[in-house]
Formats: sequence, C-alpha cells, structure tokens
Amino acid sequence: MPADNPPAAPWARPDDPAPVARRLMRTALKGSLATLDRETGHPYPSLVLVATEPDSTPLFLVSRLALHTRNLEQDCRAGLLIDGTGGLGDPMTGARLTLVGEVRRTESRTALRRFLARHPSAEGYAGFADFSLFAMKIEKGHFIGGFGRIVDLSAGVLLTGIAQAGDLVAAEPDIVSHMNKDHADAIGLYATALAGQAPGAWRMTGIDPGGIDLLHCSNAARIDFAKPACTASEARAALVGLVQEARARCSQNARPDQ
Repeated sequence: MPADNPPAAPWARPDDPAPVARRLMRTALKGSLATLDRETGHPYPSLVLVATEPDSTPLFLVSRLALHTRNLEQDCRAGLLIDGTGGLGDPMTGARLTLVGEVRRTESRTALRRFLARHPSAEGYAGFADFSLFAMKIEKGHFIGGFGRIVDLSAGVLLTGIAQAGDLVAAEPDIVSHMNKDHADAIGLYATALAGQAPGAWRMTGIDPGGIDLLHCSNAARIDFAKPACTASEARAALVGLVQEARARCSQNARPDQ
C-alpha cells in the first residue's frame, strides 16, 4: 500500500526547502520557459518538455522553428518555472520553483538518452535537423513553498555533485536497462511504498549519485538514496537497500495493529 508521505532525504530538515526544490526539478516533465523576445525584448513564456542531467541541469529538446529557440540564439538568458501545485484546490499553497540562468545548446553525451528516457514520444522527432538539445546553466533559484515560505537558493544547493561519479554516470544505461528488464517488481515497490504513488507500470528513467527517477505515463517520482552513491557497486547496494526498506514498510502497513 502506498506510503502516506514519501520519505525525505535523511540529511534534510523538515523545514529545509532545498530538498523540496530538488525534488521538483527531478520530477518535472514540463515547465514554462521564459526567453527574451528578440524583436521587442519582452519576456516570452512558452511551454517546454523538461528532463535533467545527472547533476540536475535542466534539459530541453527544441526546434529552431520555435520562437523561444530563436530568442535563445540571440540572448541566452532565460527563466524556467517548475510548477508543483497540480491537484491543489488553492495552488498558491503549493510549491513552485523559478530557475534563472543561461540556456545554450549542449553536446553532452548523456543529454539525449536522459531526455528520451523521460519523454519516449520525442524519439520520433529527436533526429530531425531542426531539433537540438539545450541545457540551462543555473545561476540561482527562487523557491516558494506556500504562503510565507519563500527563499532564494544557490545553484550549488540545487545541483547534485557528480565530480566523483564518473563510474556511475557511465554505468547508468546498463543499470536502468537491467532494472527495467529484470526487476520491475522492485521498481513498483519503490514507487508505491517509498514514493507514495499508485500502482502501475512504473519504470526507471535515471540514476545519479543522489537517487533514482521513476516514471509511469505522465507521473514522475523521485526517491533519494540514504547517502550518495558514486560508483555502480554503491548504486546497486543502494537499490538493494531501497527494496529492503520498501518491503519493511509494506509489512508494517499490513500489520493489523497499525
């Protein structure tokens, strides 16, 4: 049975907005990208699909035919609004995150695979000549978690350190493929018991030093590791630990005296 509340990272204080902001970044499938109109200079917001690099850098796959892309080619300054208020009766009580930075084309070797893992339907046009991957270099974030809960966050707080995680980044495709092919039951447990999601055909889309990203249709979930995992062996140990934690939660929820 789903947990009532997904667990926060063990090092996070209940009143610390940083983990909530990072979770918004990792679970966002779309966002409002604000660029500067190349003719008038006015802010131009548009809807874009969003994915993240292993370090949480936002990624976009956009067409040069789109106005926002042509705006970025002239002025790379941009803002990205990630809205976590869906389903709330009063959206103003929910969490949202505004990121400010520079958006440029990226030649990252991990960008395409991670974007397509989050947005499989994009595979049909990812190879078109007018489509390119762009990444946002975050300068700062502005988090609002409801009335009176407002804070600025630095890029260092929002991003995940991967300087020592080259082994894990290289092994990510194999780990994700193996988990989706051979351990779908474990992924389902992660989603329901640890992330508080409804049952479904959940799959893993990414793994990084801080945790794993899951997806079912249009629902995304993030599960943090108890401690950073920088190698493939550390990641596998963390995944086993999550299964054990999920099973323990299920057993506890099944006890009649609870």
